[in-house]
Amino acid sequence: MTQPSEAAEILPDMGDTNLGDRFRTFADDGIAWVETHSVEILIGLGVAFLIVLVLIGIRRFGRRLYERNTSLDTWQSVVGRAIAKTRTWFMIALALEIVAVLSAAPSLIAQSIAFLFSIAMIVQVAIWTRSIILGFVEHRTRTDESSSEALGSAMKLIRVLVTFGVVAIATIVVLDNLNVNVTGLIAGLGIGGIAIGLAAQGIFSDLFAALSIIFDKPFKVGDTINYDGTFATVEQIGLKSTRLRSVTGEEVIISNTNLLDKEILNLTRLNRRRIIFAVGVIYQTDAEKAKRVPDILRDVVNAEGHTFIRSGFTGFGDSSLDYELQFDVQSADYEVVYNARHAVGVAIFKRFAEEGLEFAYPTQTTFTAAPDGEMILPYPEGGWSGAQEAS
Repeated sequence: MTQPSEAAEILPDMGDTNLGDRFRTFADDGIAWVETHSVEILIGLGVAFLIVLVLIGIRRFGRRLYERNTSLDTWQSVVGRAIAKTRTWFMIALALEIVAVLSAAPSLIAQSIAFLFSIAMIVQVAIWTRSIILGFVEHRTRTDESSSEALGSAMKLIRVLVTFGVVAIATIVVLDNLNVNVTGLIAGLGIGGIAIGLAAQGIFSDLFAALSIIFDKPFKVGDTINYDGTFATVEQIGLKSTRLRSVTGEEVIISNTNLLDKEILNLTRLNRRRIIFAVGVIYQTDAEKAKRVPDILRDVVNAEGHTFIRSGFTGFGDSSLDYELQFDVQSADYEVVYNARHAVGVAIFKRFAEEGLEFAYPTQTTFTAAPDGEMILPYPEGGWSGAQEAS
């Protein structure tokens, strides 16, 4: 790249040399160069021609890569679009630089060509960089069709920000090559950016939260989510807020920053749902039958075509021997899960009836006694001992 001191030598010094004299010197050096280095110039032109042909071929290859999939679904299409943006003027500047280097061009001509090549290289790299960054963003968001409105608005803003950033950096580099002191400009841009950021930090916070939702995809439009105990369906993702529809029908509007600060459960992306049944049988159940209850529950789940996890005795209840059944329904559709729970419950009820197992329910036995503690009517045959046996 041309050094600042060299760039300063290229620029005309109106105070020391007449512009016309400078051009005449430039022309005389060029004529002398052509006369004395014609062979080297021809060799340089040949090499430059071959390199330009290779670059044209690469550009066509990049264009074909992009045209195969214009939606940027693959990284090949992203890179292909960037390569296709290689400009012809950059190739010409590269060819001139090659000729100047291989043919020992005069100092003034070599410096002029080097300066022009540096500018062309800076601008071309800026074009490539912008294309790759925007291609990366579009590649990350290519499947998010449901939030196309928010994505379209975000992409417009992203293009502006990326273009501004790339152009600003390229301009600073060009000015630096022109021997311009850019320290103050960089400091001014930094201070201005900080001031703008502080003034609009709330807006930028929600904006970046929206971009995070669009890029990371924790949820999308149509998903059912749970946050802070609230169940709702996502209806719209905006640049500042997200609109949800709660299960009770209300529309909930929450800022993107506030929403992402919470723990979010995406219920739509469940590949299975676990159902837990608590079952209780009476204490009068035969011990062998009580032992078989977990196996019976497993058989019921398997017969219904679901995934059995575990079942077993969990404790002695106030009025029952308590068991627990856990099984998975391999579906994300809550309607399917709801119907599966119903079917398994009915099947358990039917199977228990066939096995002679009785479901427990809260019961209470009352005894009547005299002030001295003696049992009085009514009580079962056999007195106090009979009442104890009946209880």
